[in-house]
Amino acid sequence: MTALSRQDVRAVDRWAIDELGIPGVILMENAGRQVADAACRLLGSPGARRVAVMAGAGNNGGDGYVAARHLALRGAIVATFIISPIDRIEGDALINLKAIRALDHEIYAVTADAVAGLGKRLAEYDLVIDAVGGTGINGPLRGAAARAVEQINAAGRPVVAVDIPTGLDCDSGLPNDPTVKATVTVTFVARKIGFEAPGAADYTGEVIVADIGVPYRA
Repeated sequence: MTALSRQDVRAVDRWAIDELGIPGVILMENAGRQVADAACRLLGSPGARRVAVMAGAGNNGGDGYVAARHLALRGAIVATFIISPIDRIEGDALINLKAIRALDHEIYAVTADAVAGLGKRLAEYDLVIDAVGGTGINGPLRGAAARAVEQINAAGRPVVAVDIPTGLDCDSGLPNDPTVKATVTVTFVARKIGFEAPGAADYTGEVIVADIGVPYRA
């Protein structure tokens, strides 16, 4: 199976939504559930295990909200840390944020200044899910996103990355400064081109190609 570039990823999403008629929220549901499955495999058993979800404003964050919901349903103790202003969250991601809010999940809106102090808090969890940013990142991280990645790495806990470790370039496989060092990366539809680059595996860890209900289309 051919690996996907950043442009390919966007084309697959457009094709699935516009041509196949699959709503984006269904793709997000499938993606987040696959992330939850991988997290459970890594934890052994989710019951009473503590999981922190670090979420950005985009669809990657939305995948994280779905994963949080499914992990909580399986008995995990889940906290979601949102490192973006809440008013920037929209579309399918907002639908899933509203769902975990309605279920009274533990949710923290972290201000940009407070992100820098999260490392010690994240270290108290058994697992961290990196849902900060996705394949669209192109160039160095800045602001709260950069600080969030630094804190994920500083926590020293196993990390499941959603689609791609935040900060790793989808096409070149080159890490930005900083980049999440994941234990497992759950990537959707197909591997990404950058995963084949020398040294990329130091950031992706084990790569799981997850089915989100969309056939591969070159």
